[in-house]
Amino acid sequence: MKMVLKMRYDSVIYINGREISIDTPAYFIADIASNHDGDIDRANDLIRLAKEAGADAVKFQHFKADKIVSDYGFKNLGTKMSHQTSWDKSVFEIYKRYECNRDWTEELAKTAKSAKIDFLTTPYDNEAVELLDQYISAYKIGSGDITWIDFIEIIAKKKKPVILATGASNMDDVERAVDAILKHNPQLVLLQCNTNYTGSTENFKCINLKVLQTFAVRYPNIVLGLSDHTPLHATVLGAIALGARVIEKHFTDDNNRKGPDHAFSMNPETWGEMISRSRELEMSLGNGIKRIEKNEKDTVVVQRRCLRLVHNINVGEKIKENDLEALRPAPEGAIEPYEISKVVGKTLVISKFAGDALFVNDFKEEIC
Repeated sequence: MKMVLKMRYDSVIYINGREISIDTPAYFIADIASNHDGDIDRANDLIRLAKEAGADAVKFQHFKADKIVSDYGFKNLGTKMSHQTSWDKSVFEIYKRYECNRDWTEELAKTAKSAKIDFLTTPYDNEAVELLDQYISAYKIGSGDITWIDFIEIIAKKKKPVILATGASNMDDVERAVDAILKHNPQLVLLQCNTNYTGSTENFKCINLKVLQTFAVRYPNIVLGLSDHTPLHATVLGAIALGARVIEKHFTDDNNRKGPDHAFSMNPETWGEMISRSRELEMSLGNGIKRIEKNEKDTVVVQRRCLRLVHNINVGEKIKENDLEALRPAPEGAIEPYEISKVVGKTLVISKFAGDALFVNDFKEEIC
C-alpha cells in the first residue's frame, strides 16, 4: 500500500456553508434516487418530508438509461443479478422508467431551497454534470463509477466537494479514484459502502465498517462517511462511532410502493429515529479525555471511600493503621484510601470522633 507523504486533502469540508469534520455532527443525505416514481409532485413532496424527518440534504440520481446501461449487454448476460431479479421489466426499461427528468431540475432546487435543505445529486454522464453544476454545492460519485477515471476527473475539476462511494471495490480501486480527485480538488469525502440492495439482514456480515479505520490510517484526518442500504440504525451508529461524518441512506414515504428502491429505503419514521439515535451517540462520544464529568461531582462524594476513624482519637495522638477504615462517603478534601501510608504515624492537631473523615489539616506534619 502506498504511503501518504503529505495531506493533499482538506480535513474540513463545507457543503452550502455547513462545516463537516470529525468535530461536527454527522451530515445526513436522504437519497431519493428513483423513489420519485417519475412524478415531480412526489419528488417535491419527498424533499419536504426529508427535511421534516431531519435530513441535511436530499439527493437525486441524474442518469439517462442509454447513457448508463447497455440494453444489449444486460439482455445477453442471460440472467438478472442481485436485486434486479425482482424487477418486472428489463434492466434498460426500469432505468428508463425511473429517470429523473432533467427539466425538473430548477423546480427541485427551488423546492429544496424553500424547505431549507441542501440539494445534491449523483450525475452519471457529462451532460448531467454541466446541467446541474449551477444548482448543487457538492457532487456525489456512485460506487459503480469508481473505475471511470476520466469522468471522476471532470467532476473533480468543478472544484466543489466530491463525495466518493466505494462499494464493490478494493483498495486499489479506492486509491486510483482518490488520486484522480486529489489531482484537481482537495475537497473529498470518502464513503465506505456495500452495494447490495436486497435489504437482507444477511448483508450486515458484509458491511465491513472497520474499513473506515483502514481509510483513516491511509488518509489521516480525511472526512469519512457511510453510504448504506441495510435496515434501521446499527450500521449508521457504528459508522459514526468509527468517525463517519457523512451518512447517506435512501428515503421514501412508503416502503410498500412498487419500485426498485422503496423496499430498502428509510421512511420518515425510521429516518427520524435514526437521527435521534445518532445525535444521542454523538453526545455520548465526547472528546476522549478521561475526567470526572460535571454530572459525576456528587457521585464522587457518595460512592468513593475516604479514611475514617474506627474509634475516638485525641489531639496529640499518632495514627496507627488499625485506627483507620475506608468507608463512604468521601467529602471533598478527605484523605483517600490510597494515601494511607502518608497518614500512619502522623500526629493529630485536633480531637476526632469515631467515624470522622480525616483531612490534611487534621495533622501536625505535612502530608504530601
